[in-house]
This record gives sequence, structure tokens and C-alpha cells, in this order.
Amino acid sequence: MVQDRMGLAPTAGRDSTPAADSPPSSVTPGEADPADVPAVPTSAASPAPTSDAAQAPDATPSPDVTLPSDAALSSDVVLSSEAAGSSPADASEAGSEGASVPVSEKAAPGGGEEPAGAAGSPSGGEVPGGRGGAAGERPEARWVLGARVLAAIAGGLALYAAFPPLDWWLCAPLGIGLIIASLRGTRPRRAAWLGYLAALVFLLPALAWVRTIGDDVWAMLVATESLFYAAMAALAALVFRLRWWPLWFGGLWVAMEWARGLVPIGGFPWARVAFSQGESPFTPYAALGGAPLVSFAVAVCGGLLAHAALTRSALLRRAVPVGLALVVPVLGLLVPRPGDEGRAVNVGIVQGNVPGRGMNVLGDEPAVVLRNHANETKRLAQAVREGRLPKPDLVVLPENSTDIDPYRDAVAREIIHDSVKDVGVPTLVGAVVSIGDEHRATRSLVWDPVTGAGDYYDKQRLVPFGEYTPFKEIVLALWERAGLVGRQSVPGDKPGDLKLGPVTVGAVNCYEVAYDDTVRDTVRAGGTPIVVQTNNATYALSNLPPQQLAMSKLRAVEHNRAVVTAATTGISAYVTPDGKVSWQTRELVADMNVVKVPVRTQETIATRVGALPEWALMMMGVAAAGVAAWRGRRRDRTRATG
Repeated sequence: MVQDRMGLAPTAGRDSTPAADSPPSSVTPGEADPADVPAVPTSAASPAPTSDAAQAPDATPSPDVTLPSDAALSSDVVLSSEAAGSSPADASEAGSEGASVPVSEKAAPGGGEEPAGAAGSPSGGEVPGGRGGAAGERPEARWVLGARVLAAIAGGLALYAAFPPLDWWLCAPLGIGLIIASLRGTRPRRAAWLGYLAALVFLLPALAWVRTIGDDVWAMLVATESLFYAAMAALAALVFRLRWWPLWFGGLWVAMEWARGLVPIGGFPWARVAFSQGESPFTPYAALGGAPLVSFAVAVCGGLLAHAALTRSALLRRAVPVGLALVVPVLGLLVPRPGDEGRAVNVGIVQGNVPGRGMNVLGDEPAVVLRNHANETKRLAQAVREGRLPKPDLVVLPENSTDIDPYRDAVAREIIHDSVKDVGVPTLVGAVVSIGDEHRATRSLVWDPVTGAGDYYDKQRLVPFGEYTPFKEIVLALWERAGLVGRQSVPGDKPGDLKLGPVTVGAVNCYEVAYDDTVRDTVRAGGTPIVVQTNNATYALSNLPPQQLAMSKLRAVEHNRAVVTAATTGISAYVTPDGKVSWQTRELVADMNVVKVPVRTQETIATRVGALPEWALMMMGVAAAGVAAWRGRRRDRTRATG
């Protein structure tokens, strides 16, 4: 039978059922709106014409027929011509790499939906054995494929714009929505390369700071990281066939970011969507479920926007997912947040600057970095004596603030002790120290103005090819630059809680701020405030320093802790527990200040529950993909035996 919008037009040999007898349907993501999706005339018994000559001379396209090129981007339920006889539930799973034709759920009230007939083909008939490989499957119109490519590119660019230095946070859900638009209605293979394309467009500019090391390293890193997005996109092509798919897609996005932070060689969790939301309506979710929940909320919001844009439902029903997309960030305001505890400390922050640039940041003069930071510490002490700054309770210097090992060099030890004695309070020094004859450690070292070097924290998350060389023999044989690493760093094995003056600070070194568990373990060990010592000299004036500061903003909200950042060349900063930047330096200048920092000890829900929300979201997304794949195989078996 054929159902039109005004009534019924029964086809020969089939019973007619009034439209009013069909049960009402509700619209959910992944389900078609029968009232607004055009029906397609079908005939299971008659073969479709294979050329225009096979049709009547006066034949004109039926107003009820939607061409596949239009349906591929706009319909909610898509069905390839090989899905004949499948049930309505199976029909929603039948994505096709070829063109898809929207089918009204009321087209076959008594059973399954039927495939589109001749009208779906660009030539007016079916194309047997189209690109998808199955007889009767039609290739996607070229302009539709072009639209998908453009949507993937636009989505990648929008996602990049959400990150610092542009920091247009709203572009994150919009970019994800565009990426979804490029993927929806495709098979996993096509979705994978579209996802890879979107990731390339996003990560090439987002990780442009890696070019300082070399364009080849930058290209290899982006090419590797984009594989994770391709895998996620392939699984997303499956979950788009399920109801409530924006939720399952959000879970897959979290799983993808988790995998990126795990492998290879320790993972690379940079450029997670959560890190684009340092100050946005999505930020409060960090206090509930950490960075993974923020990424999930942004991905779900993008999915809802995409659903509203792609559905052919009536305007009122399309407004429902838009409304839900707006509700997602608003709900973040309801996340419980601990308040001020009435205690504060004065923290001195020193940025000494370095003479070199790029890969030669230390310059040619020995101990110049050490002297720069020692002199800036003395300037801070002088400003305190003159009353221009309040007296600090503790002072923080950057990572690598001494380029000479103070344990082995008496002159370096004396320079540090003299500057710390001048300021008169315990100081956290950043040093690279020797471990035996072949190894080293990146160390946060407590220096007392009376007793000298004391407790320390060794960096746990080391930078591959920067602090150590994976697969050393092979890599050194292939790349001469790998030899610049020198001594191989060894990781620490304990969190960074260090007693420093009146408080126990939580020491985090540079690259580690991107890792959820490293920061969380330090806070759980009693660290407050969080102190990030970083050396960004190699990447000065690139997009790395502002991206790293954005991570500190999210960590502050996630753990209800103030974050103090000391950087060799910038950006040094103080972030309040609410994620607001209260003070920061410019780059490539020597600077110092004393800031009043609240000391908070109450833990957020995110700190207490740890990785549980992340695992729950990941399992949800992966399970949904498994269900969609299982239903697809069941459909194929039914088709083969039928």
C-alpha cells in the first residue's frame, strides 16, 4: 500500500488500512516521526525498472517520494533496499553506505517496513549491486557525500575554536553536532574515515605547538591520535540506529578520550573536550564527575542539536531536542559545590624567564636559568621588605628553575640557599637531579631557609621523547634528535603531597595536569592548594601555555582547590577554586607576585568517587554499540534464512 499525507492510496493486491487505525508514535532520537516523514510507494512482488525507458512516458515523480540524496542527511529512520521484510525495530538499524530512503512507520501497519522502489535511484530505478555490495543498494549521491565531508571539516574547525587561545567554548557542542551530521546514516567504514578527517582538521591546529620539536613529530602525533576518533566514529555509526542515541554517543566519546589517555606509551590526554570548558556553563559538571562527565555533557548536547537539525519532524517536535540541549548546561548549576572555609595563605610565585627559544631554551651560558630565578626570588624579597608586596608564607618556583643539580654542585646549592634565605620562607624549587650515572628525575624539592633541601616529589607522568625515549635503540637509530633527551628520566611512585610552611601543597609537574588520576591522587593525599610547576619555555608563544592554563581552571573546580602555576617563561597564574583566573603573567618576561590563596579541605563528589563516572559512561556507550551490532547480525541472519 501507499500512504500519502491526505489519506490512503491502496496498491493492487494489498489490503488497505485507514491511517487513523495506526497507533500514535512518539519521537525519540533514532526514531522517525511518521507524521512528517514522506512515505515511499513500494512493491515487494514487482521488480523495479532498471532504466528510464521502462517507465511510462508521462511518468512524473510522486510527491510522496523523497530522493535518497535528500534523505541521507535529514531522515531519522533509514532503510536500504536490502532490508525488505524487516521489522520496524530492525529497520532503524539498517544504515547504509549507499543512499537511504526515509520510510514511514505507518507504511506497513501490519508488519515490517518495505524497501524503497524505483524512485530512490538517481536514474529512476534500482542499481543492483551498488557500492555497498548488496543487490538493490543504491550509491549515495555525490553532493550528499560532499556535504558529509564539509560537515566533518567544519566540525573539526569548530572544535578547535573551542580551545585556547580562541577559547570559544560554545563551539565545542556545535562542532560535535557537525561531526555527527557527517557520520549519521553511514556505515562504519565510511564513518571511520569521516571521523578521521574531522580529527585531522581539529588536531592539526590544536596541537600545532608540537611543531617546535619538528613537523614530522607533529604529523605523526596527529595521525596517531586521529585513529581513536576514527574508531569512535565507526562505533557511533552503529549506535545512531538505536533510540536515545545522543546518550550512547556521549559514552563512546568518553571511551575514546579514555583510550587516548592510556595508549600508546602512556597515552596523550591533551585536547580532551572537557579542557575547552575551563569557564563555561558545562564547567560545574567537573565537581560531580570530573573531566569525563564534562566531555560527556558537551557530546550529548552536540548530539541533541544534531538530532534537531537532521530530523524531518514537525517544528514543535524538533524543538524538544533543542530544549534538552539547552537544559544540559543549565543542570550543571545544580551540582553541589563546597564553600569557603575561612582560611588562606600568601603564596609567592616566581617566573624567572630563560634566554633561549625553541629547542635551545637554556641558552649557551651555564646556570643562567638558576641565576634568573634566584635573582627574581631576591626581587620578591626586596618588594616585601619595601612593603610593595605582602610577606609570603611560602614561595613556588617553576619546574626546571635550576638547570644545575643542587645535590651534586656546591655552587648551585649555595645560589639556591642564598635566595631562599633572603625571602625567609620555605620554597618549592624545580630541579632535574641525577639518579645514578645514567638516569635523572624531574623533582619538586622543598627548600627550607635554615636546613636547606628536604622532602621532594618526583614527576610520575613523563613526556615521551622529551624526558625519556621509548624503544630507545630503534628510535635513536632512526632519529638523531632523539639523542637530545640525554639521560633517561625515571618516574616517581608517590603522590605530590608536600609539607611547605603552614600547608601541605599538592605538587603537580607540567604535563601531569592533563592526567585525572595523578591530580586526584595528590588531592586525596591532602594537597591544598594544588601547585603546578611547569616549564613551557620550548613552546613559548604557542597555544600550549593557554591550553595548560585551561586545564588548571577545570582542575580547580573538579577538586575544590585553588591552583597556583609557576612557569619558567609563562603563563604563571593563580586560579580560584571556582575556576576563575585571578592573576597571571605575560610570556617571556621575568615576573613575581604574592597572592592570597584560600585553603580548602572539603572534597567534591568527583574527588571522592574518582573514575567511577568515567567507567559507567564508557560501559554505557560500548554496551550500546554491542547491542546495535548484535541486532544487525540478527537482522542479517533473518534475512539470509528468509
